Amino acid sequence: MLDSVTSAALSSALDGLAMRQRTIANNIANVNTPNYHAKRVLFEDALAKSVQNGDGRVTAEVARSLEPTELNGNNVNLDTETLSNVDTVLRYQFASQAVGNEFSAVRAAIRTT
Repeated sequence: MLDSVTSAALSSALDGLAMRQRTIANNIANVNTPNYHAKRVLFEDALAKSVQNGDGRVTAEVARSLEPTELNGNNVNLDTETLSNVDTVLRYQFASQAVGNEFSAVRAAIRTT
């Protein structure tokens, strides 16, 4: 059960979401840095394909944001980063809860055997 596609996918999702949280924090820290280009963490599409193929393991990728830049060459949008952070935190909490539920099921199965 711990080597299931679900377990692998949840682990990959948690890793990707944690990377996204770090990237958002870095983007926000550089909101006033001239010529800084925001980064985006991508993994959802690859994760969906991996799950569909019966694996569930992916590594998140960091890509440069293609949003327009300000006069100083920076393209960090604080509103976008804030909304992305809220979304990421909620997804992380959901995935963490799913992992906890999976371990609870394993624990219950071990107790009954």
